[in-house]
Amino acid sequence: MAMYFSLFLVIITIVTGVVYFLDKFVYAPKRQLNLEATQEQCAQPLDEVAIEKITTPNAWIDTSVQVFPVIAFVLILRSFIYEPFQIPSGSMMPTLLDGDFILVNKFNYGLREPVARNKFINIGSPERGDVVVFKYPLQPEIDYIKRVIGLPGDRIIYRNKSLYIQQKCTDTSAPCPKMEQVLTTFKQTGEYQQMGMPLTRYESVMPNKTHEILVNNNTYPQNHRFFNQPGLKKGEWLVPEGGYLVMGDNRDNSTDGRFWGFVPEENLVGEAVAIWMSFDFERKQQDFIPTWVPSGVRLSRIGGIN
Repeated sequence: MAMYFSLFLVIITIVTGVVYFLDKFVYAPKRQLNLEATQEQCAQPLDEVAIEKITTPNAWIDTSVQVFPVIAFVLILRSFIYEPFQIPSGSMMPTLLDGDFILVNKFNYGLREPVARNKFINIGSPERGDVVVFKYPLQPEIDYIKRVIGLPGDRIIYRNKSLYIQQKCTDTSAPCPKMEQVLTTFKQTGEYQQMGMPLTRYESVMPNKTHEILVNNNTYPQNHRFFNQPGLKKGEWLVPEGGYLVMGDNRDNSTDGRFWGFVPEENLVGEAVAIWMSFDFERKQQDFIPTWVPSGVRLSRIGGIN
């Protein structure tokens, strides 16, 4: 849907833009010349009604002229600067909750044209720990949001619900980094629940970013379902060049890179940088169908994303 909306926005911008500039440089000058010629032919000065009738463009041109600046601004803002998204699931709890509306920075990882998404300016790359929106590799029409755990060249191990990272060896004059466990500190149990099970909140200290995660200590690890990279054990991955390994902060309730592989660089949409609005939802029964309706605004959640 996002791709089709981008295509629609581009088409509308082009069409209204062509009309806008044709009116500015062709039609408007012709109307002015027509007004001057009419005034010369008339014995008496034209009244305001007549002048307006001659100089006012038809409805199609007038609408395009009025709409084009707004549509162009929206296209530029949405395609190259910031785009709003809504969080539809709990896979990124406690960092992001269902009902959060977020802003995604579209230029941190390079500028892409809005339809085919080909990059034309390379600005930067994701850092370990960034929360990113990307096109789901198995269904590119769907947007996913997860946290970057592994950068190109990193070796990652997720075993017994513990995360280990061996960073890529980049300095040939020094010993390569060793495999290190990402340290976690217990925070609280029971504040968050999923399917009636209490989740335990930990503070996770990654090499360059600290954030919080949730772990369900009442379930077994799902290693048997993990994506098996050839030549490596299950639960162990070597991130290829041009790819990223991502995970949800709600570790036992997230369908992420552990299960389907890596996110190609070309699938990146941008970095989630802020929550601009957050709604709490209440379950209601309507015509025997359960629905979720907004029940309040969570002002305390508005702000930056760790």
